[in-house]
Amino acid sequence: MQQDTLAQIKTLKEQGKRTPRVIVIGAGMSGICMGIRLLEAGIDDFVIYEKKDNIGGTWRENTYPGLACDVPSYFYTYSFEPNPNWTHRFPPGAEIQQYFESVFEKYGLGAYTQFNTEIADCRFEQGRWQVDLADGKTDSAEFLIAATGVLHQVNMPSIEGLDSFEGDQFHSARWDHEVELKDKRIGIIGTGSTALQMVAPLSDLAGKLTLFQRTAQWVISAPDKQYSEGWKQLVAKHKWLSTALYRGYKFMIEQTLGKAVIKPGWRRTLLNNMCESNLKVIKDRELRHRLTPTYEPGCKRMVVSSSFYPAIQKSNCALVTDSIERIEAKGVRTKDGELHELDVMVICTGFDGFAFMRPMAMTGKDGITLAQAWEKGPKALRSLTIPGFPNFFMLIGPHSPIGNYSLIPLAEGQSMYAMQCIKMYMEGNFDQIEPKQQAVNDFYQKVGEALPDTVWTSGCQSWYQDDDGVPALWPWSPQRYMKEIDQPNMNEYELSSA
Repeated sequence: MQQDTLAQIKTLKEQGKRTPRVIVIGAGMSGICMGIRLLEAGIDDFVIYEKKDNIGGTWRENTYPGLACDVPSYFYTYSFEPNPNWTHRFPPGAEIQQYFESVFEKYGLGAYTQFNTEIADCRFEQGRWQVDLADGKTDSAEFLIAATGVLHQVNMPSIEGLDSFEGDQFHSARWDHEVELKDKRIGIIGTGSTALQMVAPLSDLAGKLTLFQRTAQWVISAPDKQYSEGWKQLVAKHKWLSTALYRGYKFMIEQTLGKAVIKPGWRRTLLNNMCESNLKVIKDRELRHRLTPTYEPGCKRMVVSSSFYPAIQKSNCALVTDSIERIEAKGVRTKDGELHELDVMVICTGFDGFAFMRPMAMTGKDGITLAQAWEKGPKALRSLTIPGFPNFFMLIGPHSPIGNYSLIPLAEGQSMYAMQCIKMYMEGNFDQIEPKQQAVNDFYQKVGEALPDTVWTSGCQSWYQDDDGVPALWPWSPQRYMKEIDQPNMNEYELSSA
């Protein structure tokens, strides 16, 4: 169906049907996907605005030691662009960035991308999106696509004295590779997947490594198999093998973790048992107790690591569970009064998972601002569209089924949803399309009814949750999401002519 839609759009253009200009915000994974869809449909009047000097999004921003994806590599690809060159089961960050760069180059997206260009303001006026760039230039288009992703605005902790530290300090997403780490006293503030990934490589360098833990994390062990050159050549030679690996890992994740988090049952019990069993790698009972979470596995994003537990038990590693009182010139003062002296401080407090396209300003139809529309938190019909914002689509928007699932197939499905709407625009079915408020209300009523069955409401705090503690996640299976966005339901939309 996807190729049919793209071919039909190309035919419509050849027939002289009106073809819209499209502005895409962001050249990360989803922005690249959107650009490819447009080119495949023969739409070349588009631009991708990227605020930084290179593509890649989160994989460009993050370069910390130990960086890897927690989704198996063969499933962390575009379905139409397999990569036979992965070196490990869980792809290292640098390889992921290289993969996206190679796809970007293959499709010639550089000709359609403006780097170092940040968007300051977007306004829907007279049937078009008017865009103000930070450098003072302007642009306009019939369709606006936000491919800004979820994890791009760093979240800095509000700890007293954070700026008073005299050593080297940086956020994990702003890693300073000029800082010498050998034999240094390194402190890590935070215990999400980022922090836990870097413990093993940093423990090999540090004179002493101190991990400041506010909340313990459940860790599931999955050996990071290294692929041989012979295996990579075999995968490169046989395309069917890449397809089989993609589908195999997809099926495995959907049928195990994908179902364990959305409803009780044997899969959730199995997940709990696997995590509890993995904890037994910690030999010291007192350390094991401090590393044991008080919530159910899956409530926070699962950490996939076979290296963290062995590393944290090293003689040069220390786990601090006393809360931080303040940061001082020489290190971290905890509430028990102890000063933990450090040479290097790494802030691993993640990102603002609710920023989406903000801080960019947006104004939709009739002067409604994004701040007004999202006064009670980010909401969008099936993660894609917002009432009052015509001809606007989000990729990986609110309540996408992100969890421990690959975001790439989601972006593929969401980009095709937008392309189907563009096709209907070209056919003359509408000039403007926006979701009905009632459709959004009905959608969120169903979401609210389904969330209590999920593990995300079982009693933890996580970056999935909004200010009211409600997880901004899809409470059903990824398969259901892909089915629901396979084709736009026009009964949920208001169509209007200019």
